[in-house]
Amino acid sequence: MGNGADERSGDRAEAARPSNRHSLRARPAGEGPPLLPDAGATRKREHLRINLEEDVTGRGITNGFERYRLAHQALPELALDQVDTAVTLLGKRLAAPLIISSMTGGFAEAGALNRVLAAAAQALGLGIGTGSQRVALAGATTATSFQVRDVAPDVLLLANLGAVQLNYGVTPDDCRRAVEMIGADALVLHLNPLQEAVQPGGNTDFSGLARRIAAVCRALAVPVVVKEVGWGISPETARLLADAGVAAIDVAGAGGTSWSEVEKHRAAIPRAQRVAGAFAGWGIPTAESLRLCRAAVPHLPLISSGGLRTGIDIAMALALGATAAGIAGPLLRAAARSAEALHEELLVLIEQLRIAMFCTGSGTVAELRRPGILAALP
Repeated sequence: MGNGADERSGDRAEAARPSNRHSLRARPAGEGPPLLPDAGATRKREHLRINLEEDVTGRGITNGFERYRLAHQALPELALDQVDTAVTLLGKRLAAPLIISSMTGGFAEAGALNRVLAAAAQALGLGIGTGSQRVALAGATTATSFQVRDVAPDVLLLANLGAVQLNYGVTPDDCRRAVEMIGADALVLHLNPLQEAVQPGGNTDFSGLARRIAAVCRALAVPVVVKEVGWGISPETARLLADAGVAAIDVAGAGGTSWSEVEKHRAAIPRAQRVAGAFAGWGIPTAESLRLCRAAVPHLPLISSGGLRTGIDIAMALALGATAAGIAGPLLRAAARSAEALHEELLVLIEQLRIAMFCTGSGTVAELRRPGILAALP
């Protein structure tokens, strides 16, 4: 991947890279994944609490879908019950093009939520991703909080690790362990440079990372997906990832949960709060990131997440070229209320999508992508 100059630059960065100077302790080669302090689980608890209790939506930025309108067809020439919402993603059939996005794990309460989310995905034929499994690589006692195959044997299940951890001791073998740990169908490597930059002890060395992602893609027998965590993927990054061999990209744009806002709530000192708070409106809106990435990597499956709230948002994302959509925050809050509340929220989203397809004369998701179905507002 890349030219000789890129490889030499990566080699220089590798030679200059300090050992794990932040939250991971350095370890000799061949001794397994980097060790995590107990603070790893504490951080995950704080993240979950803040997402459930605080308003951490980005400020002054939207998902961008309000700039578009689907073309209404008063004579759709099909019956509502003929609408088929099914898609295939990463070789798995989804009854509706919806993934319950990566959220949590690493402690008992999170494990209970993951099981509620996974059971709902199984019941409705959806996909689901876990939260980052880095803590579970360091301690088997936390692995059970990510293991949901017994309640979701058939779903598209996505394992998850932070891509930057490949620069801090996590190896392709560790990535394989994360997949095997939960019986996943694919691995998500998430990109979060802004979150790492504003969180205490963040891992901020992203140099040479495309080369390491490419090594994981070559090493694993399952597909590798790369996603942002809420600030969007640029076309330049999309092309880098396509060259690295990823199987799909989740653009995870701005307009929903802002992890800099989450970290602002975690910050212990005013200076850190002010630094994080300045980025409340940062990022590429989801619709714009999706549009740009679709043009940059026309043949690569794209997942659209980041601030989607309705089935109409999902329909517009599909019309812009997404294969599926991902939703996290609203589903997490519903699951925290009850399994019934989560099931109801998902049914509403799927029915909204079905009706949007019907009213645009789209019997299938593929028909949602026909020319002229989506108009940009002036």
